[in-house]
Amino acid sequence: MKTIEDLNRIRVEKRKELDLRKNTNADTREKHILVCHGTGCTSSKSPKILKEFNRIIKENNIQNVRVIKTGCFGLCAKGPIVIIRPEDTFYAMVKLEDCKEIVMSHILEGKIVERLLCKDIDGKVVKKLDDLTFYKKQKRIALKNCGVINPEEIDEYIAFDGYKALEKVLCQMSQDEVIEEIKKSGLRGRGGAGFPTGDKWRITKNAKGDKKYVVCNADEGDPGAFMDRSILEGDPHAIIEAMEIAGFAIGSNKGYIYVRAEYPIAVNRLKIAIKQAKEYGIVGRNIFGTNFSFDIEIRLGAGAFVCGEETALLESIEGKSGRPRVKPPYPAEAGLWGCPTLINNVETFANIAQIILKGSEWYSSIGTKNSKGTKVFALGGNVNNIGLVEVPMGTTLREIVYDIGGGIPNNREFKAAQTGGPSGGCIPKEHLDTPIDYESLKEIGSMMGSGGLIIMDDTKCMVCLAKFYLEFTVSESCGKCTPCRIGTKRMLEILEKLCNGEAEEYDVYRLEKLAVNIKKSSICGLGQSAPNPVISTLKYFREEFREHAIQKECKAMECKSLAKIEIDEEKCKACGLCQRNCPVNAIEGEGKEKRHINQIKCIKCMTCIRTCPFHAIG
Repeated sequence: MKTIEDLNRIRVEKRKELDLRKNTNADTREKHILVCHGTGCTSSKSPKILKEFNRIIKENNIQNVRVIKTGCFGLCAKGPIVIIRPEDTFYAMVKLEDCKEIVMSHILEGKIVERLLCKDIDGKVVKKLDDLTFYKKQKRIALKNCGVINPEEIDEYIAFDGYKALEKVLCQMSQDEVIEEIKKSGLRGRGGAGFPTGDKWRITKNAKGDKKYVVCNADEGDPGAFMDRSILEGDPHAIIEAMEIAGFAIGSNKGYIYVRAEYPIAVNRLKIAIKQAKEYGIVGRNIFGTNFSFDIEIRLGAGAFVCGEETALLESIEGKSGRPRVKPPYPAEAGLWGCPTLINNVETFANIAQIILKGSEWYSSIGTKNSKGTKVFALGGNVNNIGLVEVPMGTTLREIVYDIGGGIPNNREFKAAQTGGPSGGCIPKEHLDTPIDYESLKEIGSMMGSGGLIIMDDTKCMVCLAKFYLEFTVSESCGKCTPCRIGTKRMLEILEKLCNGEAEEYDVYRLEKLAVNIKKSSICGLGQSAPNPVISTLKYFREEFREHAIQKECKAMECKSLAKIEIDEEKCKACGLCQRNCPVNAIEGEGKEKRHINQIKCIKCMTCIRTCPFHAIG
């Protein structure tokens, strides 16, 4: 069991050793090769790259070099990523065969491998991570250790002030002082609804009950969302520490982390982190010699989207079918096994230790009047820099898409962004300068959600988008209440008719009427928010729905039954690129002749549209 003095000694000694991780001017002969070991880079063979680095270093007996597995660096579009510290050199899309050149050239001779350096938005080669435009407007709080520490080494977490907030709470603060600090920070729940975190903690503390629980909701099910997964993979101890602080504040000695089984790396790192924390006596009985005891268990979810709803999650932990409960009572009053239960999601917990250490005034100085701090987004879709970003609340959508995201591929136009996944809504072009915060998004018919941010260009059909999300919610509905179970199916049927050219104008009215009624009458958040993508797309893109219903036309040509792809002869340069890429030889013409499409052969795969550099096909 480690004492407070032991942890302080580790901080001093280990921090000296790890100074080069954050200090590019670190006075050291040692070099660290940081290899991203998050899910994205792992799928691109980063574990093999890490092993190859170790093999080369060992075979050549190279001294003062360490190879470190880390969590996600954020810029997933450029993975696998390798960073050399302390010089902060950023190598992108590294392959197994590149490892030897990096070691022999960079490590041994001090010569940067120019061909592997990352290119910025403007095409210029960038040598250092912090010089990339992708990072310049970000502020990392929840992600502060991701890509910096080895998430499987507790000493590395401790070196960067890990468990110092817990020590402060247990030795210097009362329960009410902790809750008040969280309340004054202005932190709101990052799981979707944005309920004030301090208020939730106080309600749970004041609830009557001899037994109370702390639950971390890591059941991240939105399509395209990977914020919570990345935090768990890159900084699992931050969640453990925050749950213990919450346990002390509300009077609980037991916590559960509910994480989906589809996150094997996150689950494994949580298990390692909990085991290490128990060995150090940081999780268990009489932590730091105080009267406070706390234990944590992991519960695996089977992938049901509805279990992201807090009461369905509680049912699942109890071993029942994951179906929402009728509220009230709320979990803070009667949660797990009828006991008061505090539920926060991963990102919310990831902010707690920093608030305790740096103070509520520091945290509340970031963001907007009613939306404090930062927000992590999984940026995806039609954007150049796909990845994980953390920005201050109030950052505009335009800044995220163009300054951080690098704009739209192939110089296409921005059409819309979907926030909040199946529960959110779309933001059209006219609202590109909307600040991303709880109130601003609500005003334009969208919502923050957990942080999925899908960007769409002008080739996307909004009717198809609405259909995609309805297909998801229909398949994920638990079936408990009629509006969600039956109503969403009827909505999906109408959307299918629209996409197949079988709908009439009246169907658009029926679709909207259904959406409003389902939103009002469903039992839980899933059903209440399921119509949101339809409502928001109808609000901003109603004409597209009318075109599908009346003209039987899909201008975006995503609906194959309604699409007719043609080549604009005035724009066509007769380059033949579309013809060479067509998988069914449907494009005809030779030499300098303008190309045209054989409509009988055309399978409407859109390959020609994507490959034409002159935008002559549509």
